[in-house]
Amino acid sequence: MRKTFYLLSTLLLLLIQVSCVSRKKIVYFQNDVVDQSLVSNSYKTIFKPDDLLNITVTSEDLAAAKPFNLPAVTFSVLPGQAVGQPTLQLYLVDNEGYIDFPILGKFKIGGLTRAEAISLLKSKISPNYIKEPTINIRIANFKITVLGNVNNPGTYTIPNERVTILEAIGLAGDLHISGKRNSILVEREEAGKKNIYQVNLLSKKIFTSPVYYLQQNDLIYVEPNKANMQRASYNPNIGMFASIASVIISLLTILTR
Repeated sequence: MRKTFYLLSTLLLLLIQVSCVSRKKIVYFQNDVVDQSLVSNSYKTIFKPDDLLNITVTSEDLAAAKPFNLPAVTFSVLPGQAVGQPTLQLYLVDNEGYIDFPILGKFKIGGLTRAEAISLLKSKISPNYIKEPTINIRIANFKITVLGNVNNPGTYTIPNERVTILEAIGLAGDLHISGKRNSILVEREEAGKKNIYQVNLLSKKIFTSPVYYLQQNDLIYVEPNKANMQRASYNPNIGMFASIASVIISLLTILTR
């Protein structure tokens, strides 16, 4: 009878341990020391094919700036009527990185940062058309995609064009407990090629990763941890199971006396 008691007790304890996940496999930023001088808050937007750009040109001479700000009209259909709303024209970056801009015609903007693109536009507009123009360029369709072992996979639009990989994972509801935290994949298109980066959320080195700040159309993939899938199957009723196990062990102890 005592052998049976010890066997059942061991099995129950093993069941509890299997239901738990090792802290080392789930806690973010626990490993490595990072040189703070390498951690940067700077972020550069780089324009790419398929970007829709909102470009505004302003100056003290409103009449001179007007030809560079073409209006566009969007319609919303209501029962029995169509309502138009004026907006600014958007400019699509084509596959070769060019846009077709009023007055100036086609020129290449793909591969440039925002600062470089603004400088290029200023050199084309000033002083022939406008003296000291103010130019603003914004990506109207900036988005990132999070797939795999997260709670809310999907594509997310980012209105301010600045998002970190941690913020993107937060938008997706964080990783499942069985998500592979030490091997997050980020797919990014650079110079016409698809590059894959690997990120380890368990390490503080993520803050110095080249994909810490995401770019337009970046894709994040969280792989399930197959080797530890069973151990990573956390049960929210583990407290109840532990209580039941304690009661059973107590009963077995009484019966074997």
